[in-house]
Amino acid sequence: MAQHGTSKPPSMKRLFAASFVGTSIEWYDYFIFGTAAALVFPRLFFPEASPDAATLASLSAFAVGFLVRPVGAAVIGHFGDRIGRKSMLVLTLILTGGSTFLIGVLPTFAAIGIGAPLLLVALRLVQGFGVAGEWGGAMLISTENAGPRRRALFGSFAQFGVPIGVLTSNLAFLAVSGMDDDAFFSYGWRIPFLLSAVLVVVGLVIRMMLTEPPEFAKVKQERKIIKVPFTELIRRHPRNLILGGLAAIAPPAVGYAVTVYMLTYGTKVVGFDRNTLLTLILASTSVWVGAIAVSALLSDRFGAKRLYIVGAVTAVIWPIPMFALVNTGDAGLALVAFLVAAVVQGIMAGAQGGLFTEMFDLKVRYSGISVAYALGATVAGAVTPAFPALYASAGSSTPVAVFLTALGLVSLVAVLGVQRASAPRETEEPALAVTPER
Repeated sequence: MAQHGTSKPPSMKRLFAASFVGTSIEWYDYFIFGTAAALVFPRLFFPEASPDAATLASLSAFAVGFLVRPVGAAVIGHFGDRIGRKSMLVLTLILTGGSTFLIGVLPTFAAIGIGAPLLLVALRLVQGFGVAGEWGGAMLISTENAGPRRRALFGSFAQFGVPIGVLTSNLAFLAVSGMDDDAFFSYGWRIPFLLSAVLVVVGLVIRMMLTEPPEFAKVKQERKIIKVPFTELIRRHPRNLILGGLAAIAPPAVGYAVTVYMLTYGTKVVGFDRNTLLTLILASTSVWVGAIAVSALLSDRFGAKRLYIVGAVTAVIWPIPMFALVNTGDAGLALVAFLVAAVVQGIMAGAQGGLFTEMFDLKVRYSGISVAYALGATVAGAVTPAFPALYASAGSSTPVAVFLTALGLVSLVAVLGVQRASAPRETEEPALAVTPER
């Protein structure tokens, strides 16, 4: 098949590497900040506050990365729809990895005073801006190289990056958390951040070998690029943009409750030690990856929307039992809580690529899926600092669990109203644009 002036499309292995490796690095960067926000930053960057206030301030620094994400999604999505998917994937990797490395060399409050938390927040904003456009580009470089019957499967390549990011970030902190406190808080916590520089180089090498998806390359060659994609997105797809953003709340809400808030809640309230919680969260990621893969395969067979609805229902049901199991203080029961939470996230993540790709027309698709995803993640991430306050209000985890349930209900109602921008062409061969493996 003619490729409209482009070079031979990438193989399935290369698409997998570009999406999976790139997003894994991006989310590694993101989650080590979340882990450090729970374990390190309160002591080193907010030492003059009370323990509770320092934790709140640290989680707020984590949350500001979400506030900039809709802006980052709109800006990077704009250029992704006008210039191309590949160039934006390279840019997002540099922004996120560079800011993460700089956090690793950042002076603490003891060295430069108030400048330390201000610089921390500034770098978090850059990190959030970069991640905002990462997901959309990684998703499209895969799904736009797939036929309509394999979009969820190819979209799952990018989704694997989230649990692998959790896994590698927790492994990195687990490796240094065995140090005595003096060494850990002096330099040990910096090591996971500094490792980001090596990972970014690997990701850049892989992504530089990509070509643009044939669909987008044809639109660009025929000069059918829209001048201001975001304006066209608002004009033609307001319903799906809003509903997509609401539908995208539940997966990260459950994820951040486990990977960020539980590190604080589990150690300070329930009494788990730091290493135990990190190990339990790490153990759940294998189930998370498996759930994504199974959900993606089922989505391509039965419909991405149906699978996403199933996942949203589980997000409504599970928060209260999850906290009840963790509150027992039993490591085995806490592991069950995290394993089921991983399944909850995995079901929705596996369906999300196929669902979101079909919600927006090709010419505004990067902007559409990036902004919708960022809106959901912004709400989920921005409410993370509210969890300690909700617990304090009642001296119980029940308000936190009920709040998570409410977020899941919002996503469930929203996904029921999502519509396809256009029906996929049933006559198109699966994985039409992908070169066969040798």
